[in-house]
Amino acid sequence: MAVKVWSLGAAQEVTGSKHLFEVDGRQYLIDCGAFQGKRKESDEKNRNFTVDIDKLEAVVLTHGHFDHCGLLPLLKKQGFEGSIFATPATRDIANIVMSDSARIQARDAEFLAKQAAKKGEKFYWKPLYDQIDCVDTMNQVVTLSYNRKNYLGPNVQLEFFDAGHIIGSAFAYITVNPNKAEPEKETRILFSGDIGRSNKPIIRNPATNMPAPDYIYLESTYGNKLHEDLDFALNHLEQVVRNTCANKGKIIIPSFAIERAQEIIYNLHLLTDKKKIPVVPIYVDSPMAANVTQVFGLHQECYDESVHEQFLRHHKNPFGFNSLRYTTTVEESKELNEAPGPMIIISADGMCEAGRVLYHLANEISNPKNTILIIGYMAEDTLGRKIMDGQKEVRILGDLYQVKAKVEQINAFSAHADYSEMITWLKQIDTSRLKKIYLIHGEKDQLEGFKRHLAEAGFNDVEIVEAEKEYDLE
Repeated sequence: MAVKVWSLGAAQEVTGSKHLFEVDGRQYLIDCGAFQGKRKESDEKNRNFTVDIDKLEAVVLTHGHFDHCGLLPLLKKQGFEGSIFATPATRDIANIVMSDSARIQARDAEFLAKQAAKKGEKFYWKPLYDQIDCVDTMNQVVTLSYNRKNYLGPNVQLEFFDAGHIIGSAFAYITVNPNKAEPEKETRILFSGDIGRSNKPIIRNPATNMPAPDYIYLESTYGNKLHEDLDFALNHLEQVVRNTCANKGKIIIPSFAIERAQEIIYNLHLLTDKKKIPVVPIYVDSPMAANVTQVFGLHQECYDESVHEQFLRHHKNPFGFNSLRYTTTVEESKELNEAPGPMIIISADGMCEAGRVLYHLANEISNPKNTILIIGYMAEDTLGRKIMDGQKEVRILGDLYQVKAKVEQINAFSAHADYSEMITWLKQIDTSRLKKIYLIHGEKDQLEGFKRHLAEAGFNDVEIVEAEKEYDLE
């Protein structure tokens, strides 16, 4: 039974993950993510996304990040009525992410309309979708827990395994023509989604107990990089906090609202409890991060043993302590700009392309007492990448600012495995049937570097996926 696969996004690029496979004329979509990057390019790519709705049977959502779920409401608007399969935690995270996107789009449309009206110009830009589209989309979500099988369509079976990336994240294990009696007649494809790191706090390590796949579609975000050791990173975090607080400065941490914010909160809690950093006000200035943190509290089934040992068994909340505050209103956010340091502000967006972090950066980036702490991936052409790369002058909210604040970077908090960790994971799973690895979800240098590293590790049949190219799997 032939299987055809196309990558409609995240092929030789990092964002906009969408991978389509076809069995007997029926199509199935793995993730339906939005592209992120330059605003004009992103809008064009996202707006021009289409699939053949008449052939599309189902969608499988590996996790709730925007670049994996962000175009699901647009798919719904285009007429898709099938099921969207996700883990329970992913359902809740995706709901927050899509609703937040609809809200931001509505706000941007209103702002751009006012700007155009001032200039006496016509305004044409419209949101991709609205809140009602998000609600309608959620009505199609079917939850499937880890290690439970379910049919997507005739002769196509899905099973989720924990990917250890963010809460609820999953490997999508697809079995075409399931056949217990003659497993050699099956075609097994493992779509990695995004792979997490081993021995990190909060969530479990990536699963290794799946049956042997024939093909792996493997992410490559950090395919040519190594992360810092976590203990080293915690020491680095400790020093950044101590040094900035000694100068009575502010630490601005641009952070994704999902996983990264919760992880940095968790580690600041640990450092505070151990008296390794001074007790200073810590503000999570992101309504979305606050909402996501509530989801973390609802899905303790996703926690690893470290959370149980450090907090739950002692009846403590890992995401709440005395010096931590969650701001919700715009007024509270503005007050932080006027308040003196020392303090820590954790704010979204993680790549500094939207959200309240832009206002904090505009207010604080030119003060040499302050620190901008980069703790995650920054895509090319984003404001966060420009700051990370050491540009001395950056444009924020339309105005130019001198970068005089100290810029620090800690790589160990990444939710993505690096190339060494992914190779270790590959060696731990059953690869006895493995025919080929297809590399996706990475920039060109990371993909090429990862392919070399894989060859050195003995994985020689590896191909870098080209966008929209048809791949025939046996």
